[in-house]
Amino acid sequence: MPLARVRLAAGGLALAGVLFFLYPALRPWREESTREGALQAMSSPWWVATHLFAMIGFILVPLALLAVRRVVEATRSERLAVTAAVTTWIGAGLTLPYYGAEDFALNTIATKVADGQPLDLLDLADSIRYHPAAVTTFLIGLLLLGIGPVLAATAIWRSGALPRFSGILFAAGFALFIPQFFAPPAGRVAHGVLVAIGCVWLAVALWRLPSRPAAAQLP
Repeated sequence: MPLARVRLAAGGLALAGVLFFLYPALRPWREESTREGALQAMSSPWWVATHLFAMIGFILVPLALLAVRRVVEATRSERLAVTAAVTTWIGAGLTLPYYGAEDFALNTIATKVADGQPLDLLDLADSIRYHPAAVTTFLIGLLLLGIGPVLAATAIWRSGALPRFSGILFAAGFALFIPQFFAPPAGRVAHGVLVAIGCVWLAVALWRLPSRPAAAQLP
């Protein structure tokens, strides 16, 4: 992968970090266990925009890990980096359908309720969110999205092709993606900050890579 493509991937990863911060920071936080709170949150244009921010971020991160794989090529970490990229890609694929339903379906229902249609918003929202297949694929996807960056950080640490600590916060942010859903809004915003810092830190390391990185060769 030419240096220009590595830097393009680095730019995409930095953008993903910003989007993962904006997702909780601008998301309309209301008491969604009440009809009025759910209606205010889900009918807001920011509901659509912020969930879309996260979806774009999930698409960009696996692309960036392909650049990590290229950087650690010909080191003992190459196979681990490939596994990290593939695992993260599958995780994103399993996660995105749930986010799409959470974003567009709930917004559509809330908008119709706001227009006066006699729909049970809370019941429909729960039916969409807790559909067995949807929840199962969502959880598996998020688990893989947690595992992939941890594998990538391990590959970076072992390879010596990038600063060893450049993948640590990146891995921590994605490993905490499931727990952060149970945090209050302030905690979720703090998690967004962590993910943003992790993505940007790794992006900077990729961007600063010399044209011919001196990677640790296979023994």
